[in-house]
Amino acid sequence: MGAIYWLASYPKSGNTWFRTFLQNLKQDGDAPVDINELHTGSIASGRGWLDEVLGFDTADMRHDDIDALRPAVYDWSLKTPDLEYHKIHDAYTFLPSGEPLVSSRATRGAVYFVRNPLDVASSFANHLQCSVDQAIVRMATPEMAFVKSEKKLNNQVRQKLLSWSDHVLSWVDAPDLHLEILRYEDMLGDSLATFTRAARFLELPDDQPRVEKALHFSRFDRLQQQEKSGGFKEKPSNTPSFFRQGKSGGWRDELNEEQVAKIIADHGTVMRRFNYLDEHNNPY
Repeated sequence: MGAIYWLASYPKSGNTWFRTFLQNLKQDGDAPVDINELHTGSIASGRGWLDEVLGFDTADMRHDDIDALRPAVYDWSLKTPDLEYHKIHDAYTFLPSGEPLVSSRATRGAVYFVRNPLDVASSFANHLQCSVDQAIVRMATPEMAFVKSEKKLNNQVRQKLLSWSDHVLSWVDAPDLHLEILRYEDMLGDSLATFTRAARFLELPDDQPRVEKALHFSRFDRLQQQEKSGGFKEKPSNTPSFFRQGKSGGWRDELNEEQVAKIIADHGTVMRRFNYLDEHNNPY
């Protein structure tokens, strides 16, 4: 069995918030962890991680050639006895050989965070520093990817996101993947039960006092205050703030009727599956 648990999500779906909880849970300290010291493992697309394991610089390599090497990088985790927890925004895709990008050998399981795309849209627009309409288009683009250019060096390698719906389905329907699904809305509305379930799945302490303390130390207002006072190194340089609102249902004040209709038209099937639409296609 593999050693890596993937913390997988489409961007702006609660992944970083969960990693803060995870670090607080593991550390079990007397004060909240520093958001700039989230030692939960490199993001799967981190070029530094790939270069270190491979022993050479991938800067001049083509995207497809780097992807072909990524499973071998993750297999390196099998050399140590410790479990690893790595953030990933890539969709669950397969190489031409049929091998999953994340390596079936290295993967122990995955937690997948899913969030109502109506709320993702505004947060994604803020993250990308584009209009909400542009974000909605990108969320519906089957070829959507981060770091698409091969001419500009980035500290991460290409990440195929696909459309929002395709990203979700790629993970939740991945064959033979040990998976736990967490809805962002449940993380907010039923925090203790949801985070306890995740901790148990990840083979971490799940006793109530410890989980409650980790949740207390990971409150969104604490994360916002830390970012305001000390910055957040994972924030894109052109984005005003990373921890924006941390709530559900904000779309009702941020999206117009046409934008809501477009997102439902693009993603209605998957939205219904995760209880974001009623039987009449009306959003909850």
